[in-house]
Amino acid sequence: LEVESEGSAPPGQDLNFPLLAMLVSGGHTELVLVHGHGKYQYLGGTLDDAAGEAFDKVGRLLGLPYPGGPAIEKAAYEGNPNAFNFPRSWLDDSDSPYDFSFSGLKTAVLRTVQKYTDLPQGRLLANLAASFQASVVDVLASKAAQAAEAFDVSAILLCGGVSANQTLRTTTAQRASVPVYYPPLFLCTDNAAMVGACAHQHFTSGERAGWDLDVLPALRLVNTQPATLNLKPKT
Repeated sequence: LEVESEGSAPPGQDLNFPLLAMLVSGGHTELVLVHGHGKYQYLGGTLDDAAGEAFDKVGRLLGLPYPGGPAIEKAAYEGNPNAFNFPRSWLDDSDSPYDFSFSGLKTAVLRTVQKYTDLPQGRLLANLAASFQASVVDVLASKAAQAAEAFDVSAILLCGGVSANQTLRTTTAQRASVPVYYPPLFLCTDNAAMVGACAHQHFTSGERAGWDLDVLPALRLVNTQPATLNLKPKT
C-alpha cells in the first residue's frame, strides 16, 4: 500500500495529513489512514476475496478474458446496473465497519449464471457485468466516503489496479466530501513506477538501506489484527 499510495498522490502537490488510502487490487482491498510518510493506521480490509480477485473470478464465470476487471468494465458499459439485485455486504456486525467481503456476491453471480443453459451474451452479459460492478463499487465508494468523514481526512488516495475502473473513480468522487486522487490510467498497474515514487520519498527523507537489507515477502505495512485497532473518529 505504501508504494501504491505514494504513486496515487498528485506530483508536486503537498497534501495535508491525515489522508485515507483505499488500496483495491487483485490481492488487497484495504482502508488505511495515512498520518504521514511511513505512518499508517489500518482501518479494515477484505475478509475473503479482494475486489480485483472478485472481478477476475466473476469475469471467468461470464466467459470473459483475463484480467476480469477491464473486461467486466467494458461489458458493463451498455448494461443496466439495476438489472440484477446483487447483494452488498456491509458487514455491520464486523470487528471494523470498514471491512469488506465479496465472496457472497461472487456466489450470487454464479447462481444467476447457472440458471441459463449457455454462457451469457449480448444484453444479458452487459446487465450481469453492470450489476456486479455496481455492487462492488457501491460498497467500496460508500465505505471510503464514510471513513473519510469519520476521520476528518483531507483527501482520499485511490490506488491499486482496480483504481483504473472509471465507475469506481466517479462514484467515489461523487460520494466523498474531500478530493479523490488516483494515478493516470497507464500507471495504475505499473508497479515499477510506483516503487520509484515511494523510493524517492524515502530517499529525499534521508533514509538509506545497507547491503545487509533482507527480503521479507510476508512483510505487512501495519498490524491488521482487529484487537489492536485504535479507531478514534472525530466526534
